[in-house]
Amino acid sequence: MKYVNNLVRRQDRLLDEERALQLLREGEYGVLSMVADGGGYGIPVNFVWDGDHSVYIHCAPEGRKLRAIELNPRVSLCVIGRVNLLPRNFTTEYESAIFFGEAHTHLSDEEKMHALHLLIDKLSADFKDIGDKYAHKSFHRVEVIRIDFKEFSGKCKKVHTAD
Repeated sequence: MKYVNNLVRRQDRLLDEERALQLLREGEYGVLSMVADGGGYGIPVNFVWDGDHSVYIHCAPEGRKLRAIELNPRVSLCVIGRVNLLPRNFTTEYESAIFFGEAHTHLSDEEKMHALHLLIDKLSADFKDIGDKYAHKSFHRVEVIRIDFKEFSGKCKKVHTAD
């Protein structure tokens, strides 16, 4: 996974690579964007990073998202960090990172269960035993998508105001 910021118009607002990866590691959700029905389609999703170059997303075993990925597996995931609306200054402080890659479905049962355990560890860490039982019980009703990222970039804005 390569950090590529040369296409960011505002080079003075680049988010450093480590913070972008921290957003991927710790973010609660992201917006998955893809092409569906001839147009753009973006939806909020929970995800978990594998610590290398992929994230996992769980979903129902059918639906618009899966149909879109089958037709065009190229997707992006935007993760938003801190946001601070500054109405008096008519602006917003923010940080975000966008990750570009290819989505894969039809994973092996072993990889799907591994992904579900990673999601449980991240999103329900205090309930791992119950989560494991739930994952096994509902395994036939869930699909897992793996997105392998090739590139990412990040952007932020910090407003310096006089106190």
